[in-house]
Parts: sequence; C-alpha cells; structure tokens
Amino acid sequence: MRKRWLRIVAVPIAFTLVAAACGDDEEGANGTDAATDETTSAGTASEGTASEGTASESTGGGGNADLEGTEVNVFGVESSDEEAGAMQDALNVFAEENGMSITYVGARTFEEEINTQVGGGNPPDIATFPQPGKVADFAASGDVLEIPEAVLSSVSEGWDEDWLSFTNVDGTQYGVPLKSDLKSLVWYSPSAFAEKGYEIPETLDDFFTLNEEMIANGDVPLCVGIESGPATGWPFTDWTEEIILRNEGADYYNQWVTHEVPFNDPPVVEAMTAVADLWSTDGAVYAAGGSIAATPFGDNGQALVDGECLMHRQANFFSAFMPEGTEFGDGDGQINTFYFPSNEGEPILVGGLNAAAFEDRPEVWAVMEYLGSAEFADARQSAQVERKGGGEDVISGFLSANSNADQELYTDLEQGFLEVLNTGEPAAFDASDQMPGEVGAGSFLDEATSLVNGDTDAQAAADTVEESWPD
Repeated sequence: MRKRWLRIVAVPIAFTLVAAACGDDEEGANGTDAATDETTSAGTASEGTASEGTASESTGGGGNADLEGTEVNVFGVESSDEEAGAMQDALNVFAEENGMSITYVGARTFEEEINTQVGGGNPPDIATFPQPGKVADFAASGDVLEIPEAVLSSVSEGWDEDWLSFTNVDGTQYGVPLKSDLKSLVWYSPSAFAEKGYEIPETLDDFFTLNEEMIANGDVPLCVGIESGPATGWPFTDWTEEIILRNEGADYYNQWVTHEVPFNDPPVVEAMTAVADLWSTDGAVYAAGGSIAATPFGDNGQALVDGECLMHRQANFFSAFMPEGTEFGDGDGQINTFYFPSNEGEPILVGGLNAAAFEDRPEVWAVMEYLGSAEFADARQSAQVERKGGGEDVISGFLSANSNADQELYTDLEQGFLEVLNTGEPAAFDASDQMPGEVGAGSFLDEATSLVNGDTDAQAAADTVEESWPD
C-alpha cells in the first residue's frame, strides 16, 4: 500500500539521487517564491531595481574576529517578503555573531540580471542559483570560483555527495547546496475527494484515468498556470520531466539531460504531447488568470481551496501560495498532498538552490560555509515560519536535505516531504536546470509556452529546442 505523507515522523536524510553530473545548465527559475514583479533587499520588498539592504551589523560575540567589519553581498532569485526576508534573517544570525554585514538582494529576474552583472564585470560576492547548469556555465567561463577544501569538508558533513555533485564540474566543486525542493507532489482537498467519491491514484495510468473521470463528471481536475516572468513555461517543463522520468527511467532521463539522447527523441515528444493534450482537453484545467500562460504559477492556491479545481501538481513550496488561514490535513476543507504516481517504483523530481562565489575573500568563504550548514538551515526555517505568522502548524515553504538540520522545526506535513526525499528512488534533479542555460532557461521555456498557447506542436517545439543546443 502506498504511504500517506501527512503525519510521518522525521528521519535522517540519507538517499541516493540519480542525476547527471551538472556539466551543463533553476529552475529555469523554477519558481521558488511568491513575489510578483518585485526585487527584495534585506527582506523588504520594493519594486524596480534593487535598493540598499538593511543587513545586520554587530560587534559580534564569540564569532570570528577576523570577520569583524567585513561586508558580503548575496544575490538570488527568492524575492518575496517571506523568502527573501527569511534569507536575510538567517544571514543576520551569522553577521551578528561575527560583527560583519551581509546583504541579500533577491529578484525574480535573477537569470537575466546575473548574466548582466557578470558580463559587466560587477558580479555579486555570492549568488544563489536555482540552476546547477548555470553554475557550470560560469565555471566554464572562469567566473565562479572553486570551493576551498576546508569549506567543502565542512559542508560535506551535512550534505550527501549526490547533492554536491549537481555543482561539481569535471571533478571540481563550484557550488554549495542550501535549499531542497520536492516537486513530485499533487495538492488536493481530501474532503472534496471523499465527497465526490474519488480515490488517490496509485499509478500514472490511474492519474490520467482520474482526470478523465473528473471531466466526465463535470469536475475540473487541474489548476495550472505557467507564468513566471522571464522563466514563464517552467511548470510545463516540470510536468514533462516527471513523465519522462516515470516512463523511461533514470538512465534515459540523465542521457537526455546531457544530450547523449537528442532533445527531440520520440519519448520526449510523447511526454510533451501527453502534457499538452491533457491541459488542452475541454474541462481539464482551471486557470485563475483566464489562460494557462497568463496565470502566474502560484495564483491557483485560492482556486484549489475554493474547489475551482480538485488537484494541483506542484512542489512543496506551493504552500507559500495558499491563502492565509489554509489548514493542512485530512479534515473538512483542509489541503493535503499525495505523491505524483508512477507505474513502476517511486521516482521523484527534486530541485533546490546552490550558492557559488565570484570573489575570493575570507569573509566570502565564511558565508559560503555557513550557507551549507545545518545552522543556516535551522535559522532559515525558523525565520520563514515567523515571517508567515509563527506557530507550530505553519508550513514555511522551505526544506533542507542537510542531514544535520533539526527536523523538529518542521510540521508533520513537511516532515513527510523530508521522508519522501529520503525514500524516493530514483531521485533526479530538475532536467531543465541542468541543461545549458540557452536551453534550460531559454528555448525549452520558450517552446513550452508556445506549445501551451497552441502556436506550435510538440514535435516542432522539440525540434526547435534540439536545434538550439550548443555545440
């Protein structure tokens, strides 16, 4: 019998991720925050360009005296008050301990801005990348720096080597993991399922059959939105990757990521077609913005709670988009999750953030080491819970697969997510995030959006992406 994920005790994280080593290109931004068109500095949202932060400064106490008076800036994609604010709060803990200043700036347009900053010779000290492949791109150009052995040794105490492998390029480590995302989830209302007589699907075939049953009954099975600024389209790429991983297996998936298998290989086209056909079926999708492409990926949280649709396949961070007051569980009106099923095994799609350094200074490496630590994970989780109102039932939207992090800081639902990260096998990192930037954060997203809009078909879209793959 398939496990339920609501109330599962926390367990140590120690699992094997099956994914190609990143030698090529997040989340195409694969959206990790609830912002709209904002840039956030030091946890305070403001529109337009980044403003000077309000990072904490202190004389320290028990910290590293060599860091006192130093400054470090960090740039990343997380830009909502909750996520960017919690990031700054967690950095402030380290800053206060060491009498230094650390400023975080987050922008939804991170993918574009980091290219501009690096190309213009003005990179941040540290950037937190949703795309391991982008770290590999900057490693190839000589812009990001190799992680010093002492920092890598410290970070390795909490992170499985497979998480580290995502930013290891040809045997050299360039990144430090700091955030983990579980993508193979379907959000739903257990009471709505019970009322209408629906059961959680056990296989992928069952899932598609359930969609057909719901449509036949006049119920809308899915909420879908793919708008995400310059990363518009990534929810479609996630769905496609889920299908490929389940139908073709991890070895094929990894060969596709590294282009040993062409992007337009028939199983890939079949997966893209399956998703596009499902979404375009009359009565299959509710989109809060009026169309799938015009609906921000997080805007359907209210719709799910209101019963406009019955399911939403989205990562653990989707909890950040639920309306205030949403309760999680199996009770009346509550929201829960089930595993996005497979016909064989329990493969999972994962994502996350990795930090990379552009500047070689002691204070930069000290912050890099902190970002990869259990102390950071615990401070970030605690801060994000507080910024969402506090309380033992608050779902933060943040996860860390650091095995030394305090899992008691997470709710039962979140501990269930960590359990799935522990037991899911095989586990594969988001493919588009590992592909070259011009593909994973470029042509794949563009063609996905065109396909959803009906401007192309799956074969033509896959052919265009294949043609864009760099030599």
